[in-house]
Amino acid sequence: MKNTAHYQGLTEKQVLENRDKYGVNILTPPEKEPLWKQFLEKFSDPIIKILLVALVLSVGVACYQFFSGAEPASVFLEPVGILVAILLATCVGFAFEVSANKKFEILNQVNDDTMVQVIRGGNICEIPRRDVVVGDVVVLNTGEEIPADGVLLDAVSLQVNESTLTGEPLISKTTVEAEFKPDATYPSNHVLKGTTVVDGHGVMEVKAVGDKTEYGKVYEGSQIDNKVETPLNRQLSRLGDLITWASYAIAALIIIGRLTLYFTRLEGAVDWLAAGSYILNTIMIAVTVIVVTVPEGLPMSVTLSLALSMKSMLKANNLVRKMHACETMGAATVICTDKTGTLTRNQMNVYKANFYGLGDALPADDELGNLIREGIAVNSTAFLDYADPEHIKALGNPTEGALLLWLHGQGVNYLDLRENARVLEQLTFSTERKYMATVVDSPLLGKKVLYVKGAPEIVLGNCATVRTPNGETDAAAMRPAIEEQLLAYQNQAMRTLGFAYRILDDDAPVFQDGKLARHDLVYLGITAISDPVRDDVPQAVKDCMDAGISIKIVTGDTPGTAREIGRQIGLWTEADTPDRLMTGVEFERTPDGELLDRVMDLKIMCRARPMDKERLVKLLQRKGQVVAVTGDGTNDAPALNAAQVGLSMGDGTTVAKEASAITILDNSFMSISRAVMWGRSLYRNIQRFIVFQMTINVAACLIVLIGAFLGTESPLTVTQMLWVNLIMDTFAALALASLPPDERVMRDPPRKTTDHIITRPMGRDILGVGILFVAFLFGLLQYFKHADITSLTQFSVSGYLGSYLDFSSPEHALTPYELSLFFTVFVLLQFWNMFNAKAFNTHRSAFARMGASIGGFGLVALLILAGQYLIVTFGGKMFNVVPLSWTDWGLILAGTSIVLWIGEFIRMLGSPNHKS
Repeated sequence: MKNTAHYQGLTEKQVLENRDKYGVNILTPPEKEPLWKQFLEKFSDPIIKILLVALVLSVGVACYQFFSGAEPASVFLEPVGILVAILLATCVGFAFEVSANKKFEILNQVNDDTMVQVIRGGNICEIPRRDVVVGDVVVLNTGEEIPADGVLLDAVSLQVNESTLTGEPLISKTTVEAEFKPDATYPSNHVLKGTTVVDGHGVMEVKAVGDKTEYGKVYEGSQIDNKVETPLNRQLSRLGDLITWASYAIAALIIIGRLTLYFTRLEGAVDWLAAGSYILNTIMIAVTVIVVTVPEGLPMSVTLSLALSMKSMLKANNLVRKMHACETMGAATVICTDKTGTLTRNQMNVYKANFYGLGDALPADDELGNLIREGIAVNSTAFLDYADPEHIKALGNPTEGALLLWLHGQGVNYLDLRENARVLEQLTFSTERKYMATVVDSPLLGKKVLYVKGAPEIVLGNCATVRTPNGETDAAAMRPAIEEQLLAYQNQAMRTLGFAYRILDDDAPVFQDGKLARHDLVYLGITAISDPVRDDVPQAVKDCMDAGISIKIVTGDTPGTAREIGRQIGLWTEADTPDRLMTGVEFERTPDGELLDRVMDLKIMCRARPMDKERLVKLLQRKGQVVAVTGDGTNDAPALNAAQVGLSMGDGTTVAKEASAITILDNSFMSISRAVMWGRSLYRNIQRFIVFQMTINVAACLIVLIGAFLGTESPLTVTQMLWVNLIMDTFAALALASLPPDERVMRDPPRKTTDHIITRPMGRDILGVGILFVAFLFGLLQYFKHADITSLTQFSVSGYLGSYLDFSSPEHALTPYELSLFFTVFVLLQFWNMFNAKAFNTHRSAFARMGASIGGFGLVALLILAGQYLIVTFGGKMFNVVPLSWTDWGLILAGTSIVLWIGEFIRMLGSPNHKS
């Protein structure tokens, strides 16, 4: 490299001028909404909106009943209960998201104070990265992150890890135009902010800083769009519309029916004062039905399910920033993944060491083995970091580091060999030579030895013989076999290195004009080096594909490398045709109309630029797909932001993590598969709660509706209904939300987001069970009116059936004991139905996996029973109850449990297969 004094750099005046003109070298932090605005956004949930309307109506009814003297102050407990449900649902979600974002900010701290070497006024000095300006001349050394975008002024063996922008871990950079690669993603003499020098050194002139860099351009649009409507949002909105119109229809039916009955039965002139009171009472009943119809516990169930999943997924190394991302992962139909760092380890390893005569083994006491060990150790510029014995890391050139790691795996400490061998002469690797050569005074052989490694065809060209088990063989004769072997490795997307040596018995010059002067080397063999696929990726990819999710690789790598990685993870098969792979150039010039016909069949996009991946995501979304995107580089940010769910890696770039909704802390694709399972299980839990809650609502609505037409008072008081809402909404929401994930959901295809959240089986269950409950409770009410019950031991089945439609015999007012029995029967019917909801759509017993959920579902079930006992025993006048005998408690528990046993029998008759 030229003497750095050759460059003058900027003067202090020019630095100030350029900073004012082109800006500072920091990324503009994302503008965050104030906390109060984030909290108010929680009220945009469709069900919360319905609850707010119900709250206003409930307050109106309570005010009318209280000020008219019809009800005491306890009538306000109903609107208070709805208000509490709203606040809990919104506050829990808000608190969890704030907590997750604080963890994210700690995870994502950026250090702009890292020192870099620049030349200013002809002198080399160190300045913080933030102070670099356009026009600065920056010195680049191995291991350093490039602070800004620029053009190389000089480069010696310069190799850059561009995986954060292009997905390519090792790119050669040069200032020699003849060596520029025409198919390179970025020009061969350009270096970019956020990439890292892995080998060699150079000098660059800064052309762009901060937001104007390629890194900054991607970062600018990388923030999560919080207003993106998720599949669950859309489905809940449709459910909200259904509930709203159903409640309006029932309310209208009540008003029309009661007014019709009133005026058709009227004899003589209309008493408008009495009629006005009746009409007002009718409107109050209609409004009450609207309030009763709204499932207060649904937003709580959704929020609790999302919050608990958020917390559990963090334990499984998934840091979720946006709660709905938990569930949206369960709806994913396509996962677009990058290669480097996500599918692969982003660390080069020796796949195969093929030294002629030795294979993969290194004998302890053998001249050839010593030559190989010493040659790898001393003819290298890389190092190993032994700080963590369990995870030894390579420092420097990743290819050379892979060789040292291979030596370590053979039980060889490279440092002992390197420190004991005195280096006499050395040619470092350069893109011009394509090899590295070192002459050492070898303590192992007691002689002077030349070691060479580099591009196999170049190294072989300097060899006269090849070392084989039978001695040395003519290199020309061995060349066809060696080239065939090289081609096989290269077809598997592997980097290959050739090795040679020469024991120097004379003083003839070894190097001349910066090149090898000896062409009588002995060829030792080759190594095939790859960035290996992570161990858990093939199984995780299989799990996702078995779940009906399409996997697409999007990478900046070559077609051969991308195809081979696809083969190794089980994505690319022999049956796949070439049209299932596209390059970024081909993708860019293909019109949207044609791509829409091909995009679902596409498996691999290679040589892709950031906007190609984003365009792919948007095309898939136009096909109705729910897209998740994985990535760890700056190049992935636009696609991460465009997708319904962006998943960044824990060691990814700041830009990638800012653009994502979930950060995979352990970088494991298996964690992505687990996130899908969590999402699907969460959706099932929400459906279970809807089945349970809507069954109660149907029963409550029908009871109010029948009572309205019969002109009877509701057997359940306001405070009793409030208690039912509390235990059957909040507690049941907690119980069903806390159910553990079920791995069997991964056997099902992704759900269609166009489907209603209430499926046909759910609708049949809700209406069927709700109507049966009403029929039983109505009959029980009639029986209590015609029989004087002081204990359920007096209950008569024939008397129950006989009084069911007996309206002719005289009735008596229900006693406090009978009302307490009715209240408890009503609650325990719902209690046992909660177990049916737990097992809904599983075709398994409600007691299956009870051990896994005893801390959640089982505990809440016991809490509900204990709470009901305490209310009935000690509730007194406030809840209009009297204590029940232990005998009656036993009979109610046993009698109402028929709900569960019928459900168990139906499930036993159902298909053993898990179906949606």
